Amino acid sequence: LEISSLTENDILVLRLDLTDRSSHEAATNSVLKHFGKIDVLVNNGGRSQRSLFVDTNLDVYNAIIELNYLGTISLTKYVLNHMIQRKKGKIVTVSSVMGIMGAPLATGYCASKHALQGFFNSLRTELTDYPEISVIQICPGPVQSQIIQNVFTENLAKSIENSGDQSHKMPTDRCARLTLVSVANDVKEAWISDHPYLAVCYLWQYAPTWAWWLMNRMGKRRIQNFKSGIDADASYSR
Repeated sequence: LEISSLTENDILVLRLDLTDRSSHEAATNSVLKHFGKIDVLVNNGGRSQRSLFVDTNLDVYNAIIELNYLGTISLTKYVLNHMIQRKKGKIVTVSSVMGIMGAPLATGYCASKHALQGFFNSLRTELTDYPEISVIQICPGPVQSQIIQNVFTENLAKSIENSGDQSHKMPTDRCARLTLVSVANDVKEAWISDHPYLAVCYLWQYAPTWAWWLMNRMGKRRIQNFKSGIDADASYSR
């Protein structure tokens, strides 16, 4: 469908708070009332983290899980009920390479993304009677966005001081294009990243002992950069 052929009725924008789970059913019903169906759900809400576990308040971890994990599966539940009735649909969740590997300064974020990976891999096995409902997980590496400006830190009231240079990260339009290609082809899990993150994903999957050794070396520099006020991701891009 070309953008030029869209009308006002083809577009509906709703404000949504993933942490307000009591609102998700009504939001789903509003979309169904307007369009009559939901073909694709893209779960793309979440916040990252930049803090060491020993310095971080536990309520930060609670907030990460509430937003990244529980908020996502809550919205999914209401949309999935509709897709099961239609016996058709695509559930696309933007996870992260951090759902595959572990990394310092992101223990809570990694935990939430690992949770999403486990949840949707398990959900897929519950939907074998509905072969036309696809469960797709997108795992991007560093992408140019405002995610760093909005990360969780060691306490809920504090924001990060330096978001760093983003020129080394994947351009946003390339990540979006690769995501659309993955969705169109029903790829169950897509790793969308440049090296060295992509190489580390393969190591983590097929040679975890080597991955642990490498991550310890890379992670040490990542923590040093963080403490020096340098973008932590820069330690992996050079």
